[in-house]
Amino acid sequence: MVSLNHFLILSGVLFSIGTAGVFLRRNLITVLLSIEVMLNAVNLTFVAVGRYLGTVDGQIITFFVMTVAAAEAAIGLALVITLFRHRETLNPDAYTALKW
Repeated sequence: MVSLNHFLILSGVLFSIGTAGVFLRRNLITVLLSIEVMLNAVNLTFVAVGRYLGTVDGQIITFFVMTVAAAEAAIGLALVITLFRHRETLNPDAYTALKW
């Protein structure tokens, strides 16, 4: 039987992979996908803890988080497309106009 610890370890590994992708990759689309992996790791934790406690609260929270994540992905992709049309690159270092 799979225990809560197995799910939490898997969630931690997924979150670590997503964090590494955010900090190590130099492509805006890859960074957005890494953020989605991190969000799915948090969703896995919600569902696992809800299953462990015997409630559906984790699944309900995950449903709302996935709804917000879909909107976030759509807006993020629209911003990436707009930035690509403006600078013709997906390298985050090319976008320094918003820095002080």
